[in-house]
Amino acid sequence: MKTHVKQSIELDHLNLAPEAKVEVSNLIQTLLDETKKQANELKLLEGKNQALTLELAHLRRIRYGVKSEALSQPQLSLFEEDWQTDISAIEAEIEQLPLPVPQRTKRARAGRQPLPDHLPRIEHRHEPQSCQCKQCGSELVKIGEDVTEQLDVKPAEFFVHRHIRPQYACRCCETVVAEPVPPAVIDGGMAAPGLLAWIAIAKYLDHLPLYRIAQIAAREGVTLSLSTLAEWIGRIGVALQPLVDRLTLHLLQGRVLHADETPVAQLNPGNGKTQRAYLWAYRSNDFESGPRIIVFDYQTSRSGKHARDFLDGWQGHLVVDDYAGYKSLFTLVGNCTELGCWAHARRKFFDLHQANASTVAFEALQRIGKLYAVEAESKHLSTEARQQLRAEKSLPILQSLHDWLLQTRFHTADGGGTAKAIDYTLKRWQSLIRYAGSGHLPIDNNPVENTIRPIALGKKNWLFTGSERAGKRAAAIQTLLGTAKLNGLNPAQWLAGTLEKLPAWSNSRIDELLPFAPEAIEALLKECG
Repeated sequence: MKTHVKQSIELDHLNLAPEAKVEVSNLIQTLLDETKKQANELKLLEGKNQALTLELAHLRRIRYGVKSEALSQPQLSLFEEDWQTDISAIEAEIEQLPLPVPQRTKRARAGRQPLPDHLPRIEHRHEPQSCQCKQCGSELVKIGEDVTEQLDVKPAEFFVHRHIRPQYACRCCETVVAEPVPPAVIDGGMAAPGLLAWIAIAKYLDHLPLYRIAQIAAREGVTLSLSTLAEWIGRIGVALQPLVDRLTLHLLQGRVLHADETPVAQLNPGNGKTQRAYLWAYRSNDFESGPRIIVFDYQTSRSGKHARDFLDGWQGHLVVDDYAGYKSLFTLVGNCTELGCWAHARRKFFDLHQANASTVAFEALQRIGKLYAVEAESKHLSTEARQQLRAEKSLPILQSLHDWLLQTRFHTADGGGTAKAIDYTLKRWQSLIRYAGSGHLPIDNNPVENTIRPIALGKKNWLFTGSERAGKRAAAIQTLLGTAKLNGLNPAQWLAGTLEKLPAWSNSRIDELLPFAPEAIEALLKECG
């Protein structure tokens, strides 16, 4: 109202009729109201832009932050792909905001990785409609090409092998001759090795239940019943078991092994309830020569008896966490020597620091970090050079860490998180420092934990094993596929080729079928030779 009165006073200076003054005054008021409304909308847009920008910055910190147990980073979500999706969506929303500000410079992106050379190329040539210049009509001369590539994919492509066996007869002998069909893993079955491998990879590497595999086939017009798929998987497991037994034999030739276990739910037939079983894992040492091997052993409990049975008669260094089930292995004279895991010791202090920003935990993490810095420096050194580097750098760090832990523990009250973290490390001190006196012993148990992790994530899909036999079969196939991955092989290609060769393969040459790199197999044959 005051604004309207002021406008009327100012309009008195104009020589206007009363009706015109009212009309002009109303127009001015409308313009003022519209300006105020736009200012409010702009303020809301700026607030939304600020909120989206802050959210984007937060997601970027998480997405591109250090992916380890760093001091300033929270534990990362398993669904990391959602963060990348959210970042792209927020950027798109910010771009759509009608803010009256200059267009921002787009974030510089890393160059796109070239597409793999081994992929087949389908060329699409885009020639101009006319070879004459539109300006003067002269003939165009080719001076070069601009080539861009797009990655594409086909769904599972089913096809049929037709085995045609011409039959020939001898009129004199009255006999009929026909070439036999090559032997197969499943005699008389309709599944070729490629299909069997595809099903096994989908179930055990991609963690798809059989009914989902059947749905994928159905989309392509192929009917695969669950009973048929289950029968094929069962027969594949039996056929591949000799390879698993051979891998286990080679694994136990090593003098250093990693061991760990992860729980698995097992269905009890009849009552529909589940019990807890365990997938035990044993992995070779990366510092030793020879191919890398992972062997999974499915058992119905976490009893240390299973580790003793698997390692029966084996002697060497075993890298484990502080689970009591392994302890009996280290009390037997001349049997296993315990190697502690610094990743587990570090995790105690990491959790403590995350919980209350403990300065003691921070100091411990800093000191343990120096040990890992030495390991990073020695990663590509020879065994002798690594041993020398550890003697020069790691042993003094360990001695200083031990003195500091003892002094800190003396001033720390019992029962708290700090005391428990320090006690865990001091209790296992001898097993934790054992690696530093050598050049071939590992600092932690991460190699086997990293191998188990994909299977642990896969449990979200298949939830439980249907029986003890099913669990052992899964462990056997996971052993072969996991070892193939460790040795840089494509598990699907290796399995398809192996299933094709296996029925007619001599047992005396079984090492040639193991999921090792060709040069590793050649070295193995020479060694056994």
